[in-house]
Order: sequence, then C-alpha cells, then structure tokens
Amino acid sequence: MADYGAADLDLCITADLCAFLSRLRLEDLPDDAVRAARRGVLDWIGCALSGSDHPTITKLLSVLEEVSGKPQATVFGRSMKLGVLDAPIANGQMGHMLDFDDTHMGGVVLHASSPILSALFALADRQAVDGATLIAAYAAGFEAGVRAGQAAPGHHNGGWHLTGTLGSIAAGAASARLLGLTPQRTVHALGIATTQAAGMQQNRGTMCKSFHAGKAGHNGVLAALLAERDFDSSGEILEGKRGFCRIYSTETDQDRILEGLGERWEITRNGHKPYACGIVLHPTIDAMVELGTTSGVDAGDVASVELYVHPHAVTITGVEEPRTGLKSKFSLKHTAAVSFIDRAAGIAQFSDSRATSEDAIALRRKVSVVTDETLQKDQARATVITTSGDSHETFVEHAIGTVENPMTDAAIEAKFLANASPVIGADRASALCDLIWKLDTLDDVQALTALCA
Repeated sequence: MADYGAADLDLCITADLCAFLSRLRLEDLPDDAVRAARRGVLDWIGCALSGSDHPTITKLLSVLEEVSGKPQATVFGRSMKLGVLDAPIANGQMGHMLDFDDTHMGGVVLHASSPILSALFALADRQAVDGATLIAAYAAGFEAGVRAGQAAPGHHNGGWHLTGTLGSIAAGAASARLLGLTPQRTVHALGIATTQAAGMQQNRGTMCKSFHAGKAGHNGVLAALLAERDFDSSGEILEGKRGFCRIYSTETDQDRILEGLGERWEITRNGHKPYACGIVLHPTIDAMVELGTTSGVDAGDVASVELYVHPHAVTITGVEEPRTGLKSKFSLKHTAAVSFIDRAAGIAQFSDSRATSEDAIALRRKVSVVTDETLQKDQARATVITTSGDSHETFVEHAIGTVENPMTDAAIEAKFLANASPVIGADRASALCDLIWKLDTLDDVQALTALCA
C-alpha cells in the first residue's frame, strides 16, 4: 500500500519545541538574553518609526484603512489604529522598509524582529501585557524561527525570503507564548503559522520585500488567535514527511531544532545594523568608509576599486545599475561607491536621488568584485587605486554590528534617537528610550506603544 505522505513519524520534534516555548518565562532567560531583547526592541522601534513615513507605507495604509476591522492596535508614527491583524502588516513593513533592522546570521539570514515585534505589540494593544511576558515571547520567537531555518539548510538557496517564511514561524511561536497558550495549542499555532509561510527573493528591491515582514507578523497573530480557539494543525509541521524542513529545503537537518534548546539562546546571537542595507554589504561598507576617510582620495581621482567578498554577498547583491533607492540596497557596486564618497551608508545613501546621482554612477562603474571563499561572511578586503597609480588597501576582520563585533548599547541608542526623534519628537523619543531600557520591569507595555503613535 502506498505510504501516506503525511503519516506521523512520531519524532515529537515540533511537540517538544512547543512544550519548551509554552513554558518559557523571563526568569528562564540568562541576563545576556534579556539584554539582547531590550536592545532588539529599542533598535526595531526606531527602524519602524523611521520607515513609517515612506511612500510605500502610505500606499499600504490607504488600503488597510479601507478594509481593516475594529481599530485596536497602534500604527507606529501615524497617530492611528488598525485591527489587530492589520497593524502587524503596517508595523512589520515599516520595521523592514529601510533594511535597517536587525539580522540573525547564525545559519540563517533572518530579520526576526520585524515579524515578531509587529505581532507582539499588536496583541499587547488588544490586552494588557507586562514587559517580562513580552520579552519571553520575543525570545521564544527567535528560538522557533532560527531553529526551523537551521533545520532546513537549503531553504535560502531555493529562492525563499526567510523573513517572510521563517518570520511567520517566529511570529506564530511568539504570539502563542504571549497569549499563554498550552503546549498543544502552541503546536497548532506553529502549524497554522508555518502553513502560511511565504516570501520570494525575486521581490528584492521592491515594495514587496518589506511587505513580507508585515505579512509574517500578521500570519503569526492570526495563527495564535485561531489556535486559542482550538483551530488545529499538524503536530509535525516542522519534521513531518511533508513538513517545512522537507518541502522548503533540498536538505534537512531536523536535529538542529532541539539541539542545545535552553542552553543556546538565539536572541543573543542577533546582529544590529549601523547601515541601512543588507547585512552582507556591511563588510564592504566598513572597508570603503575607512578607505575614504584615511586615504584622502577624491572620488574623481579614483581609477579603480577592487573588492574581495564572500560569495554569499554577490548572490544577494548583484544589481549592477540600480535606478531606485530600494534596488540600490542590493548593489555591491553602488554601496561601495557611496560609502567611499559620503563616508556613510545611512538612509540618505540609499535614496532614489542617490541611486541616480552622477558621482555615484561614475564611481560604481570603476568597481570590480571578486568572490573569495576563504573570507567569512562578515569579512571583506578592498583596494582603491588612484589615477596617479597610488594604492590604498584595507581588510575588515568582522563587520560592525555582527556577533563578533557588536554595536554598543550607546551606539544602538544613538541610532534609535536619530531614527525616532524626527518622527515623534526628541522628548518623546527620549522617554520611549528610557522605558525600553527597563522593559522587563514594566507592568503594561502599552506605555511604549502610546509613545510610538
């Protein structure tokens, strides 16, 4: 008789993971995980506020306002509320809009906070939630999303955008924990979230890439609310014969899901961005900013630029001639050029006007890129050769913002204030910052969302 494709394997991997996540409390987390959560919330809210006035968000909100249900959840930076399923779409897209949000690189390339926190803050506006519970739910989302990705090592190569796919899993697990679902209902929430997982890399450089993050947050909230009412799903959504790890990846390493659970905390291995573009570009930016600063060479006097990067960087950022700011975030050559000229790689360096500026175009056409498999993903080498024949070289051991070279608390706070103050004002931004640094002691996180409106 033919084997039924969804027959139970009785490995209990999804069930064991969900049992662990459903019991997770703040006191179970080590100090570095709680600190990582505070840093993550601060960084992400700043990114969301900064992205809130992007024209893409205006287009999105024009539709969501028309179709949304009862206004329950705060839309960041917009002085409005939407339904609890719609606010995560808006806030999640805002958080990822500028590609300035955090990135986990521990075997996956995942912007975890945009899906997770957009889901959690929407639910926290629906019912009172204390800071300790929100942090536990935030950490639970990292465990589920990252571990599912590690168990499906061919997932990214299949063309999936992990923030949409793994983000749905992460947001579902986080939402289930926030609602205090039982282990069995958490299994169902994870299954409902995972079956909605989607997002295609083909949409890099378009409005859809950041939309994936918002949809993932929406998927997670919907999954948890359905599971709370005993809407069920497969009990083996990750490891099953037709489960996530087998159909979303050409390779499966399902043992990674439970490996070191409760000992290794994925939220502590998260990375934060000093630059407003994909993390794989950051070693190049560090190199070119340094060369631009120390060489004293004017861009017009550059004859050529040679970049040596990890192969992964080229597969993600191969756009040669970007015509929009969103596309320029996926151009190694544009990034190298503007970071050398401007000594920066912030929001302005990836605007539509900068992508089509004459000096950036002229310099990026002098850039050549060589892949080097001996380099790590957070490393790069760069050489600038002048028209007079002089040569200037540098090597980046670990890009700023990675696990091996993390941004300091002060740097993350400065980034937050720079992102948030133009939107909500300096005084409210400062007050919000103070609240987030003591997030684990707050009785109700609505005190945060009220300042984000």
